[in-house]
This record gives sequence, structure tokens and C-alpha cells, in this order.
Amino acid sequence: MDAQHKKHNDISVSTESTESTTEFISAVRLLNNPDGSCTFEKGKLPTLKHMNTTTFWLSTKTEEWEKNTHPAPRRQYVITLKGNVRFKVSDGSTFLIQPGTILLAEDLKGEGHSWEMVKSKEWERMYVPITEDADDFFIADDK
Repeated sequence: MDAQHKKHNDISVSTESTESTTEFISAVRLLNNPDGSCTFEKGKLPTLKHMNTTTFWLSTKTEEWEKNTHPAPRRQYVITLKGNVRFKVSDGSTFLIQPGTILLAEDLKGEGHSWEMVKSKEWERMYVPITEDADDFFIADDK
């Protein structure tokens, strides 16, 4: 019997709706201020929520344009698999992204953001573009 048709005897099925989850994953959202400058807010994304995406890709390389300050090329989730990356926004504020925190890039205009590796030689990440006009499901932390 091949792997696709292998019988599993230890499968458990939950009857709870995945839409009513109370579990979350830490996230930071990059966004534009009304004047076009870049800022960020900390928050979370719900688990087991079907996100409106159609594709994804993985990367370990850094393109030349990524080494300078830039806006996000599209609305997307950036999921760090390996590495520590410090992001910097327009007012000089910074935040650290490590595996376990999702970056939501929505700073599509203006100067944008920059980043640098921190105590890491490689940044392994997955880019997951958000479908146009779709909800990003980001919930900002209470201030």
C-alpha cells in the first residue's frame, strides 16, 4: 500500500468549529501612516483560520533591493522559519522578528522599512501573498 492510501488507525477528529478558535500566533504588522511614512503595530493572528491566499514561496536569498529601505511589494504574510531579523521603520523604531512571530507586510507606499540580520547568517522565510481586498485577520494588541 503506498503512502497516499495508507490506513491510519490513530486519527482523532475534533467536532469543534475551526472558525471559533481562541488560539493565536504573535504577529507584527508594517503599515503606512497617512503621510506615507512606515510604522508598525504588534498583535496576533488567529490559528485555524482560513486565510485568503492563493500561493506561497520560500526564500533564503536576499535580493539587492531588499538591502535598502523599501516598501512591501504586496500585502503578504512573511513567516520566518530560521533567523532573527530586526526591522526599522520611518521614525527609527525597531522590532525583532524570530521564528514564531509572523510579519504582516502592508506598508505598500512611501519610504517603507529596512531590516538586518541579528546573530544569524541566514534568513529562511516563506512569503504568502494576501488575496487583493481580503481581510488580513490581524488583531492589534491593546495599547
